[in-house]
Amino acid sequence: MGQDKSNPVTILIVDDDQVEIRAVTRALRKHRIDNPINDAANGVEALSLLRGTNGVKAMAWPYIILLDLNMPRMGGLEFLEQVRSDESLQSTVIFVLTTSDDDRDKAEAYEQHIAGYIVKSNAGNDFINLVSMIEKFVLTVSFQSK
Repeated sequence: MGQDKSNPVTILIVDDDQVEIRAVTRALRKHRIDNPINDAANGVEALSLLRGTNGVKAMAWPYIILLDLNMPRMGGLEFLEQVRSDESLQSTVIFVLTTSDDDRDKAEAYEQHIAGYIVKSNAGNDFINLVSMIEKFVLTVSFQSK
């Protein structure tokens, strides 16, 4: 079963670097992924968007998250722990897109059941593969309503 066109999958980019957010957005658009895109500068802002707290309206389900690990206030690994321990968020599809090539970061992220890990410096073919994975999720994965 494919995606419900009346309720498209939103892509949430969680990254403190606006240049990176614009680059990812351009790459997604270049590959004709026209889904709604939101962004958050850190894990605290992203959790507010997902939960609808701190005066922020909650993002509509379904969504996919592209997560940087190195951010101020709440980094990506702490964000992953928060999401996976929250019953209403724990099944969220999350791809890590980060500068960290540290094996410990990779292992810790995969322990939190991420869908993929892409290092920004290797972003050439790896990023094309990530975009392809996102496209497949968006087009073919049936997200259960929440």
